Amino acid sequence: MVDEALSAGAVARRLGVAVTTLRTWHQRYGLGPSEHIPGHHRRYTPTDLARLEIMRRLTAEGVSPAEAARWARQAPDPTPNGAGTVAPARIHPTGRDGGGSIPVGRAGPAARGLARAAMRLDAAAISETIAHALAASGVVATWEGLLRPVLAGIGERHAATAGLIEVEHLVSRCVSEALAAASRANVPTGPARILLSCADEEQHTLPLEALAAALAEAGVSYRMLGARVPVAALVEAVNRTGPAAVVLWSHTRATADPTQLSALLAAPRRPLLVLAAGPGWRADTLPAGVVRPVDLAEAVSLSAAVRDSLDQSRRD
Repeated sequence: MVDEALSAGAVARRLGVAVTTLRTWHQRYGLGPSEHIPGHHRRYTPTDLARLEIMRRLTAEGVSPAEAARWARQAPDPTPNGAGTVAPARIHPTGRDGGGSIPVGRAGPAARGLARAAMRLDAAAISETIAHALAASGVVATWEGLLRPVLAGIGERHAATAGLIEVEHLVSRCVSEALAAASRANVPTGPARILLSCADEEQHTLPLEALAAALAEAGVSYRMLGARVPVAALVEAVNRTGPAAVVLWSHTRATADPTQLSALLAAPRRPLLVLAAGPGWRADTLPAGVVRPVDLAEAVSLSAAVRDSLDQSRRD
């Protein structure tokens, strides 16, 4: 972050948005330049830029501009003594539900209800909502339409406010318990053809748990290795079990080392399919032969297809 005030053009380049977008945010939502020198155009201070970064980040995740602007305006001056390196802005919650709301984009009323229960730290209501959705709509629809929007909203509000850690932990536990129950209720028969693993040092397991529950629901057996699996241990598991497909999950760029995928492709018992799942992976860094599923449904479909292909070839 720079100390000097910036022009609209410089801010637009830093944020990756058009100057006209900045003007719209200024005119409609009051997120404009605050430094005014007589005879010169107004310029954006580091505080202005920090709040615009919150605005850009939230709108990029599907939060409405009005809601995103509300959070950006609520953020206090994020710079020590008004200048210098920006520290995380903190919004102190008030009220029974923890203050404000969790943005869920265009998700439906069930997601909004789950978000309200999360803000109240109402574990019973959270678990009941998830269980009802799983029973009524299945794992994939529940993940995409209910759980992912709420989890993303919690993450975005945490990024903007440095708060909601207690909400994230409670919701994550409830989601994990519900997905585990769904997996136990649909235990597939036959050998485990799919191996699920987080990348080395990757600790975000909920999407992988959702995939496990969706595979069980589809009748596809799997093995789950879980979080933070070193590449040597992953290759050893592949060589010992001979899976038809391996799904390697990475949530962040920091854990998405493509050499982990290359090691799988070079394993003595190389799987028929290697899936690089999660937003951490960049398509232009993936080794040839690795598939990057676009969503949970595609990951389930690809895993089931390669399982069926292997079973058919062994029957033939």
